[in-house]
Amino acid sequence: MKFELGRCLLNERLKESGKSAEWLAIDLLFKPERVYDFIENKRVMPLKVAISIADSIGCDVRDLYELIPNDIEVQGV
Repeated sequence: MKFELGRCLLNERLKESGKSAEWLAIDLLFKPERVYDFIENKRVMPLKVAISIADSIGCDVRDLYELIPNDIEVQGV
């Protein structure tokens, strides 16, 4: 099954973990603006970054975005 990315859930995961966006930026050596861009859906997290974020805040990578099932079948596959 294919999925589309919905909205970023990073802010919710940060709240659950008791961490702040500023803490995450320091922990991963990012500029805080980059973290806020993810939170505000201005930028999509690359997989490597999503894995690092999930590890830092103690969640599963799949919990960082809403996942919307895309049931469109591809012909000839």
